Amino acid sequence: MKKIAVFASGSGTNFQAIVDSIKEGRLAAKIELVVCDKPGAKVIERASKEWVETFVFSPKEYPQKSLFEAEIVEKLRAKNVELIVLAGYMRLIGDTLLKAYRNKIVNIHPSLLPAFPGKDAIGQAYQAGVNMTGVTIHYVDEGLDTGPIIAQRELVIKPGDTLESIEEKVHEIEHEFYPQILQSLVMSVQKGG
Repeated sequence: MKKIAVFASGSGTNFQAIVDSIKEGRLAAKIELVVCDKPGAKVIERASKEWVETFVFSPKEYPQKSLFEAEIVEKLRAKNVELIVLAGYMRLIGDTLLKAYRNKIVNIHPSLLPAFPGKDAIGQAYQAGVNMTGVTIHYVDEGLDTGPIIAQRELVIKPGDTLESIEEKVHEIEHEFYPQILQSLVMSVQKGG
């Protein structure tokens, strides 16, 4: 079982999809910790219901990013976390975490990167009037959604699609696709690949 930590800032629907895939035997991992930078986020409640330990912090309470990241690294190491899974974590990862978990931080983004990086990617795609968007899973580096791409899944935007219908379809893809790709990463690590 691969020991993972899930980082989230919001409702935690991707966290829930990962939990469900573990329970159903589709993902050979154990969530050791949920890290959340937004006290009061719904993901904290979800983690509590699943008996997953959380580390909740408010970045404003730290004079600099390296200090809260050092605390996170300490907690991850205490739990022997091997892979960090970003699931709606709305904060750039800094040097402290990147150095401690180089090539071991994975993110999911609701667009076909490099198109529409950053916040509100679905809204950006909708406003641009593109006929295709999708989901990208990538390793995290110093940039904003610039790390090496692991996998992508396309979504054709049909005439009559609204922003809400596109969001719903993208989230459906995310909830199925992310656990699948995480499982393939877990298996390749176990095989030494």
